[in-house]
This record gives sequence, C-alpha cells and structure tokens, in this order.
Amino acid sequence: MKIANIRPWLIKSSASYWGEFLFVEVTTDEGITGWGEITTTTKIANRALTAMLRQISKILEGEDASRIEHLWHKVFRGFTYMGSRGAAVECLSAIDIALWDIRGKELGKPIYELLGGPVRDEIALYTHPDQRKFTTKEGVVNEVRDIVNSGHTALKFDPFAYQGLRVDGLAREQRDGYLDGSMTRKDEREAAELTALIRETVGPDIEVLIDAHGRFDVPTAIRLCRTLEEAGDIDWFEEPCPPESINALKQVREKVSAAISWGERGHTKWDFVPILENKLADYIMPDVTWTGGITELKKISALCEAYYIPVSPHDAAGPINVVAGAQVMMTVPNFYKLETSEWNLSKYDHLIDVPLDNSNGSLKLNPAPGLGIEMNRDYLEANVVE
Repeated sequence: MKIANIRPWLIKSSASYWGEFLFVEVTTDEGITGWGEITTTTKIANRALTAMLRQISKILEGEDASRIEHLWHKVFRGFTYMGSRGAAVECLSAIDIALWDIRGKELGKPIYELLGGPVRDEIALYTHPDQRKFTTKEGVVNEVRDIVNSGHTALKFDPFAYQGLRVDGLAREQRDGYLDGSMTRKDEREAAELTALIRETVGPDIEVLIDAHGRFDVPTAIRLCRTLEEAGDIDWFEEPCPPESINALKQVREKVSAAISWGERGHTKWDFVPILENKLADYIMPDVTWTGGITELKKISALCEAYYIPVSPHDAAGPINVVAGAQVMMTVPNFYKLETSEWNLSKYDHLIDVPLDNSNGSLKLNPAPGLGIEMNRDYLEANVVE
C-alpha cells in the first residue's frame, strides 16, 4: 500500500482555544485514509507548517505506508541541516499518527493492539477550568465544582496574570510577545489567593496542578512556586522556566519542594534524555502531535519507565491529539493521567463521527480500527482556511 497524498487541513473552529485546528490527512493508493494533527498555538506557525507539509508530501508519495519507522527517519533526517527539532518534528508527528491510523485500519485493529496490547481498560484524565469565567469568586467556585462533579480527580490551571509592563492597556506578553521573566508582588498575591480558593473549593482529595507556561526567570520561578506550595498544597509546578535552558530548570529544581512537570515543548527522545539523566522532572508530559508522533511517544515512555518517571501526555488542541495520546497510554505501565483542555469534550462532536466518552473523568477508547475516530469531512470542507 503506497502513500498517494498528504493533505494539510487548516480549519476554523470555535472548539479550539486558538480559533483553528491543523489536521493532516494521508491517503493511500488503496483508498485507506489516516488522520493526524499538529495544531500549534499561533496562526503564523500553523501556516508555516501547512507549507512544509506540502513539500514533505512530495518526498513521501509512492512510499510503502506500512514502513512507519523507516518513514519517520526519512523525514527526520531530511531536516537535519536546518535543525531536526521544532517545526520539522511537528510535521512528522502528524504524518506518523496518520500512518498508524492507516496501519490499524489495514489490519482491523486499534493502534494500542499494535503497540503490545492494553495494560488498562480506560485512560484517567486531568482537565482545565475555563479561566475566562474566573472574573468573580463565584465564577471560580462554580467552574471548578463542575470539574469535580464530572468525576475528574485532578485539574490544572494557570494562576498567573499576564505579567510585566503594560502598553496600551495590554500586558506586554499579550501585545507583542515580550517576556521579561518577572512578576509583581501584587500579581503573585492574586495568584496565591486564586490557588488557595481552588484548593478550598475542591478539598484535599483532588490534585491541583499549576502551569507556569515557561514564563519565568529563575528567582521568580522559585519564589512563585514556594508561594503557591504554601497557599494551595499544589501537586505539581509545570514548566517553571523557558525550555531552552535546562540549567535554569536545574536551579529551580534545587530550591523548591513541589513536583516538577516538564516536556510539552520537548521534541523527540533526545530532548528528554538530559532531563531524565539530571533528575530534573518528576513527571514527563510530551505532546504526541509535537514530539514525534505515536512512534516517538512510545519510545519516550519507555525511557521514562527505566527511571520510574510517570508520563502524562500534553494536550492543547483537537480530538486527534487526545485519542492518539490515549492509544499509546493504553500500553504504557508508567502512565499518570492524560490532559484534556476542558472537562466537557462534546465541543469536538462536530469534528468527528463518534463522540469521545470521558464519563466519570476517564476516556474510554472506541475499539474500532486505527485511532477509532473519523473526521467529519463535510465540516472540514465548509470551514477550511485557504
């Protein structure tokens, strides 16, 4: 079975926090189609990746779609002189997921059966409140209570207001991406008060996870983590510093007590080796659509297993991200929880043929072949971004 075409689909959708999704369709000469996803957090990146995917299609057309490992390396090595991380691996991730989808459909099995079979029956989740509703104390309480009542036992949020200097009424980070790594004492106090309110609302048995989104310099990250540990009995502190420096991460790691989570911006197994070797994280959270696809997520998980570090795949995108990560985690002994961007996943219903079942805070995978979902082509055609 040969690859006939690789088509990127850039789609407008209100279901995305970013306003759009980037899906990838791989078609074979025998008519079997597989689906992947990238969906970055900026529109300029989505458009750049779309152009790259059209070029990659030219070198994969006519290749045997079942040679997934071979094709992974063909694409990866093709970018080695421009840097084989970042955008190159994100394109590769989407294609890899689609190839596994095709292989599962060809063999009539879900992907997790092709990866060694399941070690669990369902996938535990953690999720996010909608922080746009955090305008009042009552809004915070109602939103996190909805999560607890839905059966989820862990939630994650970002308690930090956009920090730094204001220009034209907007924080510099919102206006032009400027990031100085600091935070005012006022913003720190408000973050601590929000964290304390959420902990008080959910009680002692719900895990409260903090996302710093890689914003802070070393002393600020240390100070904020200590403050939130005291305020809200937090269960992890995620991406305290920008990902470019593991030395910065090391300095924070040495000065705080909270568990550290890292990895959504890690590309391939090679980015995770120094994190594991230097004992810099308690949880590893690769994104299947950014780190190298199903092939690479399985390998990263095996590396973590050797260090007894739990894996918790990241999600900030669409239904393929959720399902592809879950397919791998069905086979991973050292799994913690899978991230979903909201507790109510019905927001994806218009995109796929079968709704995702996350009742009682866990995902039940459809045992259909491949990923177990099909994209709604009519919706895609009607909402494509040219």
